[in-house]
Amino acid sequence: MQIQFCGGAQTVTGSQILITVNGKKILFECGLFQGRREESYRKNLTFLFDPRAVDSVILSHAHIDHSGNLPNLVKNGFRGSIYASPATIDLCKIMLRDSAYLQEKDLEWVNRIKRRSRQPEIEPIYSISDVEATLELFAGVDYDRPFTVAPQVEAVFRDAGHILGSAGVHLEIEEHGRTYKLGLSGDIGRPGIPLMHDPNVLRDLDLLVMETTYGNRLHDTYDHVEEVVAAAIRTTAAAGGKIIIPSFAVGRTQLLIYVLHKLFNQNRIPDMPIFVDSPMACNATDVFRSYPEYLDRETKRLFLDGHEDPFGFKRLTYIHDVDGSKRLNALAYPHVIISGSGMAEGGRILHHLRNNLDNPKNLLLFVGYAAKETLARKIMDGQHLVRVFGEEHTVRCKVEIVDAFSAHADRRNLLDYVGYTPPSRLKHIFLVHGEPEQSLSLRDALRSKGYENIHYPAPGELFNYSKER
Repeated sequence: MQIQFCGGAQTVTGSQILITVNGKKILFECGLFQGRREESYRKNLTFLFDPRAVDSVILSHAHIDHSGNLPNLVKNGFRGSIYASPATIDLCKIMLRDSAYLQEKDLEWVNRIKRRSRQPEIEPIYSISDVEATLELFAGVDYDRPFTVAPQVEAVFRDAGHILGSAGVHLEIEEHGRTYKLGLSGDIGRPGIPLMHDPNVLRDLDLLVMETTYGNRLHDTYDHVEEVVAAAIRTTAAAGGKIIIPSFAVGRTQLLIYVLHKLFNQNRIPDMPIFVDSPMACNATDVFRSYPEYLDRETKRLFLDGHEDPFGFKRLTYIHDVDGSKRLNALAYPHVIISGSGMAEGGRILHHLRNNLDNPKNLLLFVGYAAKETLARKIMDGQHLVRVFGEEHTVRCKVEIVDAFSAHADRRNLLDYVGYTPPSRLKHIFLVHGEPEQSLSLRDALRSKGYENIHYPAPGELFNYSKER
């Protein structure tokens, strides 16, 4: 077996891992790299392998840094099956169509500038027709149901507890008369967080490929996070300000709605309007409503058992259309706006930042991870002058970061996850989807627990494995 780390290696976006076994090529994930526009465009446009040679794809979940380059794979000749959970497929229908649309809209502005300077225009990485062709290749598989992904390669999805439909993948491989087990973690959820089930850990493995997004950090405990959010909203509302929350449309937004609904029912936040300004978040929330069996026991106890919608209450308004989004700019009274994207690299959140960054009464509340070089990360790191739509803006609003909402396992959770397979069994660990300070710190911690052969593969690096007799 050969594993090539084609994306998500020494970075947290653009996940792509190519596995060659028994003469077949299986691609795990096909995500978009996110960062500087020119660098992202270049990296996403081409692959380190021939898409026509790939036999099948396994997708852990719908987030765009894991699924977003699938249409480009199909555009370049891939014609196999894409295996994913049913909820992941439903979310991908929304997210991939939105990705194609946003590429076209983003490049309209870029190409307008290029035309003025008589430079060659840029084509989108893929189009909506490429997305539709991709969606036809999806094959849905429920959790805990084995399926054959290639000759003598059996796969099982385990609930990863990260977002709706997210999965870790357990592969049982027979090759050259030997059998071994490979775990592909995808993004690992965080135990004890509302809405999603706790992760169903992959175990009894010979090899593990594991994400390390928070490999060097411990999250704040969730115990008091709801009161932190409630207090921030109360304080900002009393000052006459707005609360702007950049949020990923899938997963984070639904968790925020759940929390705000709970706080509203308990009279812990003012009776003020709350807007979800993201067409994709609106559509994704409908998918969440379609899979109540994927939601945890607390959600059922607080809402579903009483026939109450976790994602709807009287002060909450979903904004679908552009005119509705624009009307929010004119609101002078306190309110909450949840808008995508979470890393503030595109979408309607940019308009809200442009209109609200310079007001010291307002609060910009970050509730998730932001990769290096993204606008969200720059503001989180304390940069006072930032560019929005090519124009410079001064950050005068209050900025608060609450990482207890993170849907990613932290350092402690990751160490516990590995610990389900003892060092005597787990021969190789590959740390991916993490920046060096995150992954290398986790590598040292794993070594201290007796694990050997811990790899931090470089982009494009190949690993050959033949199980010892």
